[in-house]
Amino acid sequence: MIPATDTYIPLEKIREAENRIKELVRHTPLIRMPNLSERLGADVSFKREDLQRVRSYKIRGAFNKISNLVESKEVHTVVCSSAGNHAQGVAQTCQHLGIKGVIFMPTTTPRQKVQQVEMFGRDHIEIRLEGDTYDASYSVARAYCQTMNYEFVHPFDDPLIIAGQGTVGLELLEDAEKPIDFLLVPVGGGGLISGLISVFRELSPNTRIIGVEPSGAPSLKTSLEQGENVELPEIDKFVDGAAVKKIGDLPFVICKDSVDEVLVVPEGKICTTLLQLYNEKAIVAEPAGALSVAALELIREKIKGKSVVCIISGGNNDISRMEEIKERSLLHEGMKHYFMVSFPQRAGALKEFVVNVLGKDDDITFFEYTKKNSRARSSALVGIELKRKSDFDPLVARMKERGFYGDYLNDKPQLFQLLV
Repeated sequence: MIPATDTYIPLEKIREAENRIKELVRHTPLIRMPNLSERLGADVSFKREDLQRVRSYKIRGAFNKISNLVESKEVHTVVCSSAGNHAQGVAQTCQHLGIKGVIFMPTTTPRQKVQQVEMFGRDHIEIRLEGDTYDASYSVARAYCQTMNYEFVHPFDDPLIIAGQGTVGLELLEDAEKPIDFLLVPVGGGGLISGLISVFRELSPNTRIIGVEPSGAPSLKTSLEQGENVELPEIDKFVDGAAVKKIGDLPFVICKDSVDEVLVVPEGKICTTLLQLYNEKAIVAEPAGALSVAALELIREKIKGKSVVCIISGGNNDISRMEEIKERSLLHEGMKHYFMVSFPQRAGALKEFVVNVLGKDDDITFFEYTKKNSRARSSALVGIELKRKSDFDPLVARMKERGFYGDYLNDKPQLFQLLV
């Protein structure tokens, strides 16, 4: 239950944002998921922000902020730093309002993302590739703003941005056919969850707001545990839409007394959920967009018989990442394993391994071996995909029994990442 607090964004500001952005922003559907509801014993629905313009909720805050600047200060140029959805939202807004946008992106940004921003902004934007990381690009963008005296559009740490994201909550409460017991929200910089807290605190205070972060970037959970907004020393950037070292200062103030719980989901589980959403429901989500759904199993007992909404926050997934997504999923599910296999340097050794060690449904997906004539035995790096998780222990037992076992790499992440 959300307690009373004076730190949230006033509801009237969020209603103003709703009126301001409706000329461009879509009212996205709230769709009940019958099969998932039956499996979990709950009434589960998805808020489909992946169907939004630019395929993300980010356009809500961007449009609210920039249009406000145009109206109040007659601003003609804005600046942002982003490698993803915020950049696309700013680009689409600039094109719609007919103003100029200067968008700073890291030099490491995939070409596909740069092209998307170009497509949405057309001739109204200028893209500058600066810095090897988002933080470096951000620093250059802020310095550029000060030099040129332009307005900077922050992706999450701004009350107008948060108010725009809060319009998701107004739509939810308008479309929900019954009270929402649980609302699961992906958390990166915290703009979305802050806006939703501000809405639900006023209009649906009994709804439990649950933030969901990737295990490689638990900025909100870590800050809540330490009692202050802290910056993580390093993060896993895989869930790029939610991988930030530090949540926004204003979102942290709003969340620290109002969020009911923060869940952390392994990246591998997120990948499994991405594949399930695509294969079972034809939903193309990005990693951050699948966070809320990936967390459902963690609170399965709590949500039985309850009304649950998951925010599908975005659908900008690069198809070139699918192999990595599949790999991470298989590793997480215990279906893919990497070994250093010790082979005797004699004819027929590989055949013996394939015939007598591998199970009938096991599949070699990676094999790297260099013969060294001066040694009696030599190691090969072997990746094996299983059909059933339960096949793992018998496989290892056969390796050891026949003298092929060298080492298991899945639980040695530094060595694993170096070799594979």
